[in-house]
Amino acid sequence: MTQDERRLYLIQELMKENSRYKNIEIPGKREQQWRLLRSLMNVRPPRPVSEEFLKIQDAYLQELIAGRGIVDADKLESVPSDPRLVIWKGDITTLKIDAIVNAANSRMEGCWQPCHDCIDNCIHTYSGIQLRLHCHEMMVKQGHPEPAGRAKITPGFNLPAKYILHTVGPVIDHPLTQQDCDLLASCYEACLKLAAEYHCRSIAFCCISTGVFRFPKEKAAEIAVAQVKKFLEQDSTIKRVVFNVFTSADESIYRIFAGLVRKEIAAAGK
Repeated sequence: MTQDERRLYLIQELMKENSRYKNIEIPGKREQQWRLLRSLMNVRPPRPVSEEFLKIQDAYLQELIAGRGIVDADKLESVPSDPRLVIWKGDITTLKIDAIVNAANSRMEGCWQPCHDCIDNCIHTYSGIQLRLHCHEMMVKQGHPEPAGRAKITPGFNLPAKYILHTVGPVIDHPLTQQDCDLLASCYEACLKLAAEYHCRSIAFCCISTGVFRFPKEKAAEIAVAQVKKFLEQDSTIKRVVFNVFTSADESIYRIFAGLVRKEIAAAGK
């Protein structure tokens, strides 16, 4: 099947699942069809689907991701102050790495808003619909929403990353407290520990809690770099940590804090 044929097949199969979709007209343009397919994936409940659907979906997503350009984390330039650290502005769903971190919500089933541009939506979209089902089964077994500051691991499914680490950061709707900072630090620590348990050599962090959760970006970057540095000095399993940023402003903030890492280590050794 061609990509066009796969896309139409997936749209038609998802529309068959719900009678409310029977009058939706499939647009003729590829980009509009992709937005429709993504929307249907984003709102699909976590339930099983046929092996044929998954086979075609997986082929479609893998070719789509490859066409967008897969980035090898091992080839990214490290910061001058520490060869273990990378600051990279790009799309985390295209990153070939052992593990990427998803800023999840307490439900842990992805973003349900069609075509939303949050990282949770993007990761679930390009992983495929099996990720939501996998997360749902984990949460049913757990029996309660995911608390902030912990981490869970799932396969990457169709992503170039082998694993996805899902963590819930603190929501800031009040003046920032030390408890908020401790919870965010715990997100990084939990992800690093879990990645090491699964023998990951490399991990990419998004800017946890700094989007719709409204954690101040400068403080978040300071906490992120400090926690990563602390872990790497205690555990040698992880060899490379990528700080994945979305904007040039975030990139500048991380470069400031990452540039302090070697100075702090040297000072501590005196």
